[in-house]
Amino acid sequence: MAGGFNIRDSSWNPSFSFHSIYNDLLTDIADFLDLILSNPTINQVPTRYSDNINDVNSIINLIFLKPNSLKIDNHTIYPELQYSSDYAPLTVNISIIEELIPDK
Repeated sequence: MAGGFNIRDSSWNPSFSFHSIYNDLLTDIADFLDLILSNPTINQVPTRYSDNINDVNSIINLIFLKPNSLKIDNHTIYPELQYSSDYAPLTVNISIIEELIPDK
C-alpha cells in the first residue's frame, strides 16, 4: 500500500514533533491488511518539497509492505528526480523468480 497520505507525524518524520490521530487510523488499516511501514533503504529524506520558504519539507508519502517478505524489499526515495514536481519519487524492488508453469 503506497501513497501520498498527507499525514505529518513524528513516527516517520523525526523533524516533526507531533503525533497525529490520522497516523493511528492509517496504522489500524495497515494492521488490518497485515502490512507494516517500510523503511527507506537509505536515510529518511523528505518526500514532499515545499516551494514556500515559510513551509518545511515533509515526509507524507509512505509505503506499507508485508513483513518478512522475500519478494518485496524496502523502498528508496529519489529526491534528485523530483524535477518540476514537489514530490520525490519512491520505488520498491520486487524480486521476480523464475517459475515453471505447466501448460496444456
